[in-house]
Amino acid sequence: MHIRQTVIPLGGEEASREESVPFERAWLGVVSAEHARRASRHGWIQLNHGDRRNVARLRRGDGFVFYSPTERLGDRAKLRAFTALGTVADDEPHLADEVVNMGARGTLRPWRRAVDFARVHAVGLHTVTHDLALTRERNWGYRLRFGLLPLAVADFEVLRGAMERGEESPRSPTGPCAP
Repeated sequence: MHIRQTVIPLGGEEASREESVPFERAWLGVVSAEHARRASRHGWIQLNHGDRRNVARLRRGDGFVFYSPTERLGDRAKLRAFTALGTVADDEPHLADEVVNMGARGTLRPWRRAVDFARVHAVGLHTVTHDLALTRERNWGYRLRFGLLPLAVADFEVLRGAMERGEESPRSPTGPCAP
């Protein structure tokens, strides 16, 4: 994936031109499909129940994709789908305006990052598993418990292509995941 960068000339140079700049990093965040849809609708992400540490690792221009093991937090039925994809659009984490009720854990103001989400379709893990370096690693699923993990840029490209084409629709009626 490439991000567009506008170059503003100095002095009497030509007006402006756009260059295609490949990004250097990509990330995989783990949330339910319900949470991924909400985040993509509002143009932000939050991870690990609003903790700052993981979202602080991201940089503007990083690729980002949500993996959703379930439709809703706490569901026993497995979804196992990539549900939203975009590019980090801000420079620093920010505290949300609203306070979120975490039930027995109390309330909190979650840390978030702005993301420009692409208009894509959810894709089941089984349709891309053989194309991803991530899933070739031994016990790769164990790493998902951290909520965020680095993703090879090549894997991000595979996911972006599959999600743009809508190669397959998982069991969930997610349809396009778009803002």
